[in-house]
Amino acid sequence: MKHIKSANLSPASQSKELQDAVSRIIDDVRRRGDEAVLEYARKFDGAERPLFRVGEDELTAAQESVSDGERAAMRLALNNIRAFAQAQRASLRDIPRFEAMPGLILGHKLVPVDAVCCYVPGGVYPLFSTALMLVTPAKVAGVPRIAACSPVVKGTSSVNPKTLVALSLAGADEVYALGGVQAVAAFAYGTAQIAAVDMIVGPGNAFVAEAKRQCYGQVGIDFVAGPSEVMIIADDGADPALVAADLLAQCEHDKNAQGILVSLSETLVQRVIAEIETQLKALSTAPIAGHSWERNGEILLAGGIDEAAAYANERAPEHLELQTAHNREIIPALRNYGALFIGPHSAEVFGDYAAGTNHTLPTARAARYTGGLWVGAFLKTLTFQHADARAARALAPTVSLLARAEGLAAHSEAAKRRGAQ
Repeated sequence: MKHIKSANLSPASQSKELQDAVSRIIDDVRRRGDEAVLEYARKFDGAERPLFRVGEDELTAAQESVSDGERAAMRLALNNIRAFAQAQRASLRDIPRFEAMPGLILGHKLVPVDAVCCYVPGGVYPLFSTALMLVTPAKVAGVPRIAACSPVVKGTSSVNPKTLVALSLAGADEVYALGGVQAVAAFAYGTAQIAAVDMIVGPGNAFVAEAKRQCYGQVGIDFVAGPSEVMIIADDGADPALVAADLLAQCEHDKNAQGILVSLSETLVQRVIAEIETQLKALSTAPIAGHSWERNGEILLAGGIDEAAAYANERAPEHLELQTAHNREIIPALRNYGALFIGPHSAEVFGDYAAGTNHTLPTARAARYTGGLWVGAFLKTLTFQHADARAARALAPTVSLLARAEGLAAHSEAAKRRGAQ
């Protein structure tokens, strides 16, 4: 693998200062509740609202401020996201009865968690598409209480109206004008205004990610997400303009985002570089996208599809695009990615918004051990057993022996008593 352009990435681990700062905020919210939350909301976002929950009047006003075209686009995206989530749910089933041996019945049932918080980022861009991606699979999974929160627009006390509309369309039960570490802490531990939840999902900045990491255990989380990333494997048949456009689309997320090109053609590399320079000149987000590409962008020249696939598996990218004449040959070898986009027409940005697969995906090589957010993330698999007397008599000697071998005398005795009945 030949490196044409290398990235200048910051260390993945967060600084001790950031960890300590997050820890202090979490502890403060646990001790002082809403008083602390309000102080941090005022300090970091300029929000002065004493009540965090968004009322019906705000939700109605948001509907009126969003255009018909935007609402229609949200509905189309929602329909695709919901349809795929429903297909995923249909693929999962209870096991009401499995007879492991005569008289021993095993099984499981799938039960949704009781309450979740969907964290929708505000930040530089109002990512209202994330509202659809988080709430919809939780709704399809059957979560009884779906709360959502999002930071207010800086210097105001209101959430971006597009985010509020998206949350309403997706079916959030409660919406709160709140973000940052203080929001994660409030939903993890509860305050007078905010009832604690069992799970927090959704992306955020480095502080939000660290807060989720520190609150894990008190609540479940989807995963700790870092800066967004895309890898494109392409050959000389790929359209350099499309490759460049997809790399820049990823880079404009923020200055820490990363675009990676693994090319099978040196000619394509030069064409893509030229296209990136051209497209940046006309891009309104060039200050961010250009910085991200210059600092974090990576270009590699692979000797063949096997080498390209091996590198993709090693890097485990959040998004992986295939724009080659050998896609069918590459796919079976790929096993580490958040979401796969096959062919030049399958734009990664389609997945970001409206194709139907979820855009809440693992970053920073986490795709080695987890997939993206889906219906199953909100479901618990609860197992059970029922043994009759003959099964107990058959199992008791084996369990008693195993327990004695581990030195657990009471375990052994509990098994022996069943065997004697």
